[in-house]
Amino acid sequence: MPYDVASVRGLFPTLGDGSIHFDAQAGMQIPDAVATAMNAGVRTLPVDPRGVSPQAEAAADALGTARRAVADLLDAAPAGVVLGPSRSALVAALAEALPSTSWAGEVVCSRLDDEENIVPWLRGARHHGAQVRWAEIDVTDGSLPAWQYSDLVNEDTRVVAVTLASSVTGVVVDVAQIARQTQAVGAMLVVDASSVAPYVRMSITELGADVVLLSPERWGGPRMAAMVFADPDLIDGLARVSMDPDTDGPARLEAEPLAGPMLTGLTASIEHLANTAAEASGKRRQRLTTSMDGAYEYLQRLTRYLVSSLSQLGRVHVIGEDVHRIPAVSFVVDGVPAEQVCRRLADNGISALHDVPSRALARMGVADVGGAVTVGLGPYARPYEIDQLVRVLGSFG
Repeated sequence: MPYDVASVRGLFPTLGDGSIHFDAQAGMQIPDAVATAMNAGVRTLPVDPRGVSPQAEAAADALGTARRAVADLLDAAPAGVVLGPSRSALVAALAEALPSTSWAGEVVCSRLDDEENIVPWLRGARHHGAQVRWAEIDVTDGSLPAWQYSDLVNEDTRVVAVTLASSVTGVVVDVAQIARQTQAVGAMLVVDASSVAPYVRMSITELGADVVLLSPERWGGPRMAAMVFADPDLIDGLARVSMDPDTDGPARLEAEPLAGPMLTGLTASIEHLANTAAEASGKRRQRLTTSMDGAYEYLQRLTRYLVSSLSQLGRVHVIGEDVHRIPAVSFVVDGVPAEQVCRRLADNGISALHDVPSRALARMGVADVGGAVTVGLGPYARPYEIDQLVRVLGSFG
C-alpha cells in the first residue's frame, strides 16, 4: 500500500500553522498522541518509581513500558535500555562507569559525529591520560571511509565511538565493517543511531554495536535519550552512576529517574512510529517494520527529489551530492551567509538550520564560504514543499 502522507500529516497538530518544517534535526514535530500521553503523565505520575504507593508503582510500570518500547526499536532486551536526559549525559555516564583498564588504551572518535558522542570521550581521555585517535572524513563528499579503521583500531583500542549517519549531511556510515574491526580486538563499539532511528528499522545485533544511542526528539518524542546495550550483562561490570546505592540493571547508569511525562511520551512516540501505516498489524516489532519501511521508501524518493532540485540551482552546492544518505542535506549558497539564507526561508514560512556545530563541516572549510544550511525531512514532508524551498533559494539569483 502506498505511503499515505496526508493521513500521517493529520497526526501532527502543529502542521496546521501552515509552516514548512525542514528542521527535523532540531526536533521532529510532535504527534498529537505523544502530546496527549505526556499530558496524562503530568497529571497521573508526579512521583518517581521508587516507593510502594500506587503512584510510585504506576511510575515504575511506565518506566518498564518505556524500556520495552525502546527495546522493540532495536530488537534488543529491555534490561539493556538505559534512559537519561540527553545523549551527552548518557555517554558521560558510560565514560565515568568504565573500569580504569578501559582508559589504559586508546579511544577512537570520528569527525562525522555529533558533539554528544565526542566531547564526553575527549573529557574522559583527558582525565585519565588516554590517547584519542581520529577517523577523518573524505572532504570531497563528507563521507567517513570505513577502510581507515583497519589502521586506527588495534590491540590498544578500548572504545570506538561512531555515528551511523551524519545529522548534517545525512551520509550513512558502513558501521558493519567498523564493527568487525572493533570486535576483532575486543573493544567496545558505541554507535550513535539518533539520526537514523526516525527512518530505518534497526537491529542492534545486525549493527554489531555494543552500545547504541538514540534521541527520541528526532522522531517526535520527548527531549531525552536512550542508551541500549546489546548485552545487558555488560552493565553489571560497570561502576554505578545512580545516586541510589540499591539500584541494579540499567538503573545503575541512570543518575536519577526520569519524570513520568517523559516516560509516557517516549512510549507513545514509539507507538506512533509503529502505527503510521494503516496495514500495520501484529506485535509492535512487526508494526514498526511495516510502518517504517513504508515511510523510508517515501522519504528516500523525496530526498532524491530534494537533492536533484537543489542541484539545478546554479548558486547552490549540495555537500555530498551522490552519497547514500538519510533524509538530511546540507548545502551552501555562493556568496550568501547561511544565516541570511535561513532568514529568507523563515520569512517565507520555511524552517531550516544554519551553522549546525559539526567538525565535519569545519574540516571541509564550510565556514570560509559563509556556513552551511541544513535541512531534514520529517515523515510529513511533501514534494510541493521542496518546490517552495527551491523557489525561495532561486530568488538569490
